Order: sequence, then structure tokens, then C-alpha cells
Amino acid sequence: MKIDDIARLAGVSKAAVSLAFNNKPGVSEQTREHILNIAEAHGYKPRTIKPGREIQKSANAIIRFVACKNADIVTEHYDTLPFFNELIHHITDQVKQHGNTLVISSIDIQNLQNELEVLEKEQPSAGILLLGTNLTPPMIEHIQSIHTNVVILDTCFEHVDANFVSINNTLGGYQAGKHVVNLGHRNIGYVKSNARIPNFIKREEGFRAALAEHGLSVKDALTFELSPMRVMPQEDFQQAIQQLQEMPTAIFCENDYMAISAIKSLQNIGIRVPEDISVMGFDNIFEAKVISPELTTVHVKKDILAKTAVKLIIDQLDHRQNSGVHIYVNTEVVERRSCIAAHAKKA
Repeated sequence: MKIDDIARLAGVSKAAVSLAFNNKPGVSEQTREHILNIAEAHGYKPRTIKPGREIQKSANAIIRFVACKNADIVTEHYDTLPFFNELIHHITDQVKQHGNTLVISSIDIQNLQNELEVLEKEQPSAGILLLGTNLTPPMIEHIQSIHTNVVILDTCFEHVDANFVSINNTLGGYQAGKHVVNLGHRNIGYVKSNARIPNFIKREEGFRAALAEHGLSVKDALTFELSPMRVMPQEDFQQAIQQLQEMPTAIFCENDYMAISAIKSLQNIGIRVPEDISVMGFDNIFEAKVISPELTTVHVKKDILAKTAVKLIIDQLDHRQNSGVHIYVNTEVVERRSCIAAHAKKA
């Protein structure tokens, strides 16, 4: 018996049989069971079905959260960093609300595919929530070849057919640019990460677009690079600031870690924030509220990111979501004390 025979007996197309055998979306649960029952009744065992890969129902399912570690962004102890810690907290809460179990797996980015295949063989999951912050499209496509139910968090590649839930980084950068311009700043600095990922690139695009609307740009001399995950004074930045003939009146940093490092670095060399230079960040981590001065930043709605991603996973389990979607969660500016109007600068 061949797949054509199964399709004829079931009264469906060959494509529908293939989807059913591979546990892929595109056919209803009733149709899938009908096709599999016919195959079983006629002694047909599809070679494409893998042991333990049947998609679980949404209740009591195992959802795997996968973080791919590297030295730059998702570090060895990423889960202790405020942004990721808060995101995981919200994901755990959402998975529990749906009556499921979250398993957290940290994998070295260099051995991503092999390690994930081993994990899935040992403990099959109903879906994978993939932290995509530092991943490339080929890496994501490799993971899609391992599992049919994957949602990628914290990045988005427009040309990849997959489920993405990401920050609207372009909007956030644009909002930051509008904020500093509306405060009257014209000589504006930009602190970028020395590790470039899509999130940072899109923030920069949005920020520069906002400035361009007012005929402004960031001078090369006022563009600085910092380590994105070190919250401490950074000597190279201090030296670069001290060598300037004219200091910026405001600086935007691509994340809060860099903004806090910038504040500490400026204070180290006797430059007051915000009286001499206003500083703005991105992410709104907990430390943004305890640094002195409190940090003006772009708020990332980590609870909405988590809720949206988990819902996509559950919808696919229940066959309510069959095609890939790209979802962007919008941001908003949180005003605190690290930014003041240009004309309000104190002597």
C-alpha cells in the first residue's frame, strides 16, 4: 500500500495525508485521526512518523523554553540578567495558567541542533519557545526541522516563514529619538552595542529616522560602542567622551545595561547626569528604577511578549493556528530623571 492508496481510501489529497503523518498543521484533528486510523487498519506504517513526536493536547503538555547561549548577548548566566529573568517569569506564569509544564533548556549556540535533538528524544515536548535574540535564520530553520510547533521570541526575520513574537524595536528607537528631540536636544549622541543583532540594528534605524524628520543626525564623533551586557564604568567610553571638543547634550543607548554603564562612566569623570548630559535607555529593566538618577527608557512589555508567544504555542496544539505569523509588541517611553529639557540644564 502506498500514500496514494491511503489518500484515496480517506477521501483526501496526498498533501493532507503527508500533513497528518508529520503532525503538521493544515488538517483538522478529526481528519488527521481518520487518516491515521485508515493507515493503521491497512497495516501501513508511515516512515515519516517519529516515535514520541505525536503532538500533545494543550492540557498537561510539556512546553520547552530554549535559550541559546553565547558570549555576547545570551550569556552563560543569562537567566540572572533582568530582562531575560523577567521574561522567563512571565512565560512560566502563562504556561502554568494553561495547565502545562515549562521545561527550560540552555544550549550552547555552537551545538544547537544536536543538543536539541537529544533533549527532544529524551523528553519530547509539545512545543518549543525559542529565545531568538542572538540567532540567525539558518539556526531557526534547523530548529523548525526538529519540531513542528516552534515560536521564536525576541527577534524577527521578515523573510523567514515562522512564528515570531518580537519587540517593535523600530518603533521603540523612533519613540526614543522623538523624545530627546522634543526635549530640545540637537547635539545628540548614540551608544551602540559592540555586538550587532537585529534588535539593536532596528532600534538604531528607528532612532535615526526620528532625528532625520527634524533635519538632525548623529555625528560620527558622537557615536560610541559599549559592551551590551556589562553594567559598570567602561574606560574606552570615558576616554572618548573626554577627548570631545563639544559634548552631546543627550545620549541614547541601545539598552538599559549600556545606559547604566554610560551614567556610571560619566559620573566617574565628573560629568553630571542629567545636568550636563541627559541619558536614555531601552528595555525598562528593574535597575532602571534604582540607578541614580532614575533612568528614562523605552518600556518593553515583557508580559505581553510572553502571553502572546504562549498563546501561539497553545493555539497550534489545538489546531487553531496553522500558518506562521509575525507579531510585534509595541513600546512606550517611560520618563524619569535621567533626561531633562535642553534649556533646563543647570549650571
